[in-house]
Amino acid sequence: MRNENLEVEVKFFVPELAAFRERLLAAGAELKKPRIYERNVRFDTADERLYQELALLRLRQDTAVTLTYKGTSEKQSQSEAKVREELEVQVSDFDTLSQIFQRLGFAPMQVYEKYRETFEWQNVEIVLDELPYGIFIELEGEEGGIKTAVAHLNLNWQDRIVDNYLGLMARLKAHHNLPFNDLTFANFANLNVSIADILP
Repeated sequence: MRNENLEVEVKFFVPELAAFRERLLAAGAELKKPRIYERNVRFDTADERLYQELALLRLRQDTAVTLTYKGTSEKQSQSEAKVREELEVQVSDFDTLSQIFQRLGFAPMQVYEKYRETFEWQNVEIVLDELPYGIFIELEGEEGGIKTAVAHLNLNWQDRIVDNYLGLMARLKAHHNLPFNDLTFANFANLNVSIADILP
C-alpha cells in the first residue's frame, strides 16, 4: 500500500515453494516480475541510531538500484498487519551512493540476500521470497484486501509474521548462537538451520 507513503504487509513462512506457487496461479494471480536475485545492504551509524529508532536505511540491487527509508507509523497500533512509513526512490549507482552514505557517517552494517518473484491478485502484491533460512509469502496492499487474499489462498491469519527479515535473523542468530550477522546464502550454505526453528 502506497497511500501516505505507508507500507502495509504481512508474511507467512511456507515449507514448500512450488506447491504454493501452483496454488497462487490457480487462484488467478498474475505474474508481475519474474524471479530475481536481490542484494540488500542496511546502513546505520556506528551506534546504530536508526536501528534503535526502529528505522531502516537500505540500498537494494536487483535489476535496478533502489534507496529505501522505512520508519515507524502511528497507524501501526490500529492494524493487525505491519504498517510502516516507506519512502523509496530509484538511483543510478549503488557504489557511489554507498560512498556518499559513508561520508555522511552511515556505514554498511548488514547484508541480506533473497530471490523474489512478484505476483498480483486483486490489487494485493504477493511475493515469493526465498531466503537463506527459509521461504516466505509476503502480501502487501490494503489490510482488507490482504485478509481476503490470505483466506482465498488457504493461509491461516493467526500464522502471519509481522517481523521483518532482519528481525527474524536476529532471533535465529540468538537461538543458534550464529557467529555472523549477514543473511547471505554463503553463510547458511552448510548449516542445518531454518527459520522454522524459532517459529511457533
